[in-house]
Amino acid sequence: MNWDTIKGNWKQLTGEAKSQWGKLTDDDVQQAEGEREKLVGKVQERYGVAKDEAERQVDEFAARVNK
Repeated sequence: MNWDTIKGNWKQLTGEAKSQWGKLTDDDVQQAEGEREKLVGKVQERYGVAKDEAERQVDEFAARVNK
């Protein structure tokens, strides 16, 4: 998975991110700025999941949008 691509296309992917994680606010998605670690933190914070679970979800998201 290529996070440079995701970061470069983040404005176009914000809808995808909000669709996957409905609890993320517009501000959460904007603050993530397409950076993996920031997005993991936001998912962790909003959903109350462990870091490894948030990382798994974010990696699955990245794999799906990078097709």
